[in-house]
Amino acid sequence: MAKLYICVCFLLCICSQVHAGEIADISPDIEKLLENSPVPSLSVAAVVDGKIVAAGAAGIRKKGSPEKVRRTDKYHIGSCTKSMTAALAAILIGEGKITWDTTIGQVFEGFRIHPDYRKVSLRQLLTNTGGAPEDIDSILWSELWKAKGTLTDQRLQLLKGIISNPPTYPPGTKYEYSNAGYSIAGAMLEKVTGESYENLLKEKLFKPLGMSSAGFRAPAENGKVTQPYGHIKKWFRVTPIDPEPGGDNPAAMAPAGAVHGSVLDLARYAQFHLGTVGGEILSRKQRSVLYKPTIHKDYAMGWMVTDRSWANGKALTHAGSNTMFYTVIWLAPERNFGAIAMSNYGAKEGFEKCDQAIAYLIQKYLK
Repeated sequence: MAKLYICVCFLLCICSQVHAGEIADISPDIEKLLENSPVPSLSVAAVVDGKIVAAGAAGIRKKGSPEKVRRTDKYHIGSCTKSMTAALAAILIGEGKITWDTTIGQVFEGFRIHPDYRKVSLRQLLTNTGGAPEDIDSILWSELWKAKGTLTDQRLQLLKGIISNPPTYPPGTKYEYSNAGYSIAGAMLEKVTGESYENLLKEKLFKPLGMSSAGFRAPAENGKVTQPYGHIKKWFRVTPIDPEPGGDNPAAMAPAGAVHGSVLDLARYAQFHLGTVGGEILSRKQRSVLYKPTIHKDYAMGWMVTDRSWANGKALTHAGSNTMFYTVIWLAPERNFGAIAMSNYGAKEGFEKCDQAIAYLIQKYLK
């Protein structure tokens, strides 16, 4: 996860008014934030008292093209997907399909598994304490790029390539951030249900929450500028990247970070974690497990857990980038507040503008 810098001292003079029952359009304020910046676009939203009160978008969908972004445009959320994978696991646990302590060996009996991986649990994988590597071996990574089978088959290929070798460290002894671990967790959920991770997330989370914009991989289509393109810095220039084939990581990695969606739908997802919508999906007690760190005192299941004065105590956050987009979410449960910022630029300037946007939302709505 990219390092998060919150410049709370960054303030903007604003005059937008929020009316009851309306989502205020703060796009003019976001446009000011982008002045003299190489960042192609930003999209932001705020949840206050459990309600989506404001959202805004400014900038262009693709460098070199005139199409402006809208509040309904879709952005890639990268590793913010991880909390969705953990939430999906909690849903399936509630349905009796699996438990937090179910192990790799139990789910994949008959597979070639290194003995030290056999007792690694779903909980350990989702808290990054299961021994899975931070970086995937270059040979396996190359094979995943070439994979042609079903999405589930590609996930199994990743799983087999990891668990046939020794863990990076003795499971349960330390924390190491791992995209591979989350992908293995996704494969476990697929195995116990017989459904692909993508279908499970759509049916169990996106549809019940009304997240109609949510999907997977880069949101645009090659040759069309109907959605934002991701951008990288190449030879000191902001360069758009075609959505396929290089606009995202290999499909096997979806449970670790492949979701896209609009800022309004991500605000809806924030409401779910704040407990103001989706109580029928997961109860407060079921959700609470997702926010409890284990070995690493600051990392739970897809959430960094920290203290902030503006949050009146505990805050939950996560950032995500597939190197072409950047998204960050902050939640303050004690204040029933959420802030989201998204950019279609995966370089440092994109991170900084998202953090400045979060600071703006905190200052405006949590005075």
